[in-house]
Amino acid sequence: MQAIGLCRFSYPALGGFQIQHETTDERIAFLYGEARLEERFRLFEHVALPCMAAQTNEDWEIIIVIGDSLPKVHADRLNDLVAHIPQISIQVHAPRPQREVMKEILNAARKDPAQPCLQFRYDDDDAVAIDFIARLREAADDCAPLNAKHPIVAYDWTSGYAAQFAETGITAKQMQYKQYVASLGVHVRGGSKFTIMNFAHTKLDQFMPVVSFADAPMWIESHNGFNDSQASQRRPIPFAPLTAGEEALFQDRFAIGHEGIKLAFSGVAPPPVRGRS
Repeated sequence: MQAIGLCRFSYPALGGFQIQHETTDERIAFLYGEARLEERFRLFEHVALPCMAAQTNEDWEIIIVIGDSLPKVHADRLNDLVAHIPQISIQVHAPRPQREVMKEILNAARKDPAQPCLQFRYDDDDAVAIDFIARLREAADDCAPLNAKHPIVAYDWTSGYAAQFAETGITAKQMQYKQYVASLGVHVRGGSKFTIMNFAHTKLDQFMPVVSFADAPMWIESHNGFNDSQASQRRPIPFAPLTAGEEALFQDRFAIGHEGIKLAFSGVAPPPVRGRS
């Protein structure tokens, strides 16, 4: 069964952001600001990519969507970062309404629309556990009768971490979120044109069955200087330095090394991400 992920990398969609702008030009100026893009690239390379390159099940794909106005130097840098991960492709699109264009991209990516597929969203500054794809596939198999009854069913792992990444290392707080973007997937029945982008992720349970799991930590939500997470946070999160146990957990479950983060965010490049051999 095809498993399709969708990631916006500074794509200037019309709508779809909690940080609002009056015009598309203002949004582009914000998204392509040099300080923001540099932070985004570091998070993408050292937080979002390692866990996908290390997935225990390699049968997945992610489509990265960028804007047609992204400067070539940044588009080339992005292409270079993902060149060694064959499951990742990049599509270029002009600014369009968020849900409209993302639904089209997902439906066009289905190799056989008559067959069911799995779909997930992927933020360019977050991470999922290295067994996310394996567990999503296992959950969908376990719930086959439920999937057969509904055009779309969601699978949600609610345990994870909010984290900050800097030259001093990682600070974090373990959290429980229902239907957070990372580590949330859907099963779409064959013949259905529904996608994960038809619905706000926090409202999936209003439109479909949601099967939830609350065991091992399955996601990391990055809090940084420019993302929606920090802008929308209702109250401060008490971040704290990782314990020795948490450092090991971040390495083992998310392929994120504490010392590597220090190097990356101090301007010294750690070894590049490589796919599983």
